[in-house]
This record gives sequence, structure tokens and C-alpha cells, in this order.
Amino acid sequence: MIYAIRVTSGKEKSVIDQLSSIKERGEYEIYSILHTPRIKGYIFIEASSEDEAKRFVYNVANIKGMAGETPIQQIEKFLTPTKIEIKLDKGDIVELISGPFRGEKGKVMRVSKQKEELVIELLEAAVPIPLTVKIDAVRLIKHE
Repeated sequence: MIYAIRVTSGKEKSVIDQLSSIKERGEYEIYSILHTPRIKGYIFIEASSEDEAKRFVYNVANIKGMAGETPIQQIEKFLTPTKIEIKLDKGDIVELISGPFRGEKGKVMRVSKQKEELVIELLEAAVPIPLTVKIDAVRLIKHE
């Protein structure tokens, strides 16, 4: 059975690290621990029973509670990688939608389809600084 565990958003990795070290002791019937970045604030564990899952996560920092049993069909779509269609070209104007420069506009200087990254130069910067960002961290404003 797979169980959804509510955790503090942004702390999923540290919770998984803690749970992994507990799992290595071999005291619990836990088969796997999973987190997908597409579902924030939740991790998933595969356990022999709900009671075993509750005992496993009891008193672990940043765990808010157990959301219950989750059928694999509900999370299956989040487990398969999705192909990002790259529709940006050199010279396009984009806006950063995440990260420390969120809200800034930039011009695309280079597109790396293999790495799914862009190199952009911020338009309003006094000195042009090339930034490498993931394609999903920008929004197209103007096609050049």
C-alpha cells in the first residue's frame, strides 16, 4: 500500500533523508519512499500496513500528518517524466517566473534543448549578466 504523508512545504528532501536513515535500521516494513517535485508538501511511502506507516513517521520533524492510503493510479501521472516542448528561440523576450530574479525581463541568448535550459540577459540590468535558467522558470512575452 502507498500512503501520502503531509510535510512542511520545501522540507521534503530533509524529511526523506531522515526517513531513509530510519529505514536503514530495518525496524519497519517500509518498501520505498518517494517524493515528486510536482507535488509540493507531500511525500509517499510504501508500507505493509497503515499502522506500520504511522509508526514509521511518528515523531519525525516537519511531518504534519498522514493523508491516508493513495491508489497508485492517482500519483502515476506524476511519476512519469514529461517532455517539455521548447518553443523559445534566440532573441525572444521572456519574464522570469521563479527564482531570485522573479518578475525581471530578459532576452534569450542561447537555448539548450538537451539540458532544457536557457541563457538570458536581463534587460534592466546596468551590466549585462548572462543567467542560465530552466525553461519552465520563464514565460514568453514577445516572440522575436
